Amino acid sequence: MSEPRIVDAAKLPDYAFGSSSPTWWGTIGMMVVEGMLFALTIMSYFYLRSQAPDWPIRAPPPDLLWGTLNTALMILSGVPNAWTKRCAERFDHQRVRRGLWLCTLVGVLLMAVRVGEFATLNVRWDDNAYGSVVWMLMGLHTTHLITDTYNTGVLAVLFSRGPLEAKRFVDVSENAGYWYFVLISWLAVYAVVFWGARL
Repeated sequence: MSEPRIVDAAKLPDYAFGSSSPTWWGTIGMMVVEGMLFALTIMSYFYLRSQAPDWPIRAPPPDLLWGTLNTALMILSGVPNAWTKRCAERFDHQRVRRGLWLCTLVGVLLMAVRVGEFATLNVRWDDNAYGSVVWMLMGLHTTHLITDTYNTGVLAVLFSRGPLEAKRFVDVSENAGYWYFVLISWLAVYAVVFWGARL
């Protein structure tokens, strides 16, 4: 019988960026699960559409202004997000702090625009199947928008308050990665909700 191998882990780093980080893997796993939820809801949308004689059901399509404005802002939000991620990977505390506050403000602005989007969906969630699935998609994405904006705000406060561990820079990098998921999932939701009813 062979001797068990013993590995001295004392010299391993406490944190790492990218795929060397357990946080990175956790974030990827969460995005996969949440992406499946978006995919299932989008499939429900198209299934309901295939069963309905008219689509949207007794409602005009959503107005494009607010959804398109939100899409443009979401795409632009990738710029400060990418900059903040790069600064975090260089351990540039001051720039990370500024970037986090900027990203938090962008998130709050996007939530304000989201109010306009909900107001112009032209259907209530309880009107019919179309309304339910549209509000489900919008609600799912709004939940992601709120939680990531909140997480970014918490990181901004941590970086503004004083001493912090170097692993917090990894948290900023992973938070930025999650924001890309929020952005990409919005592009799918926008296409379905705002253009799917027009096809």
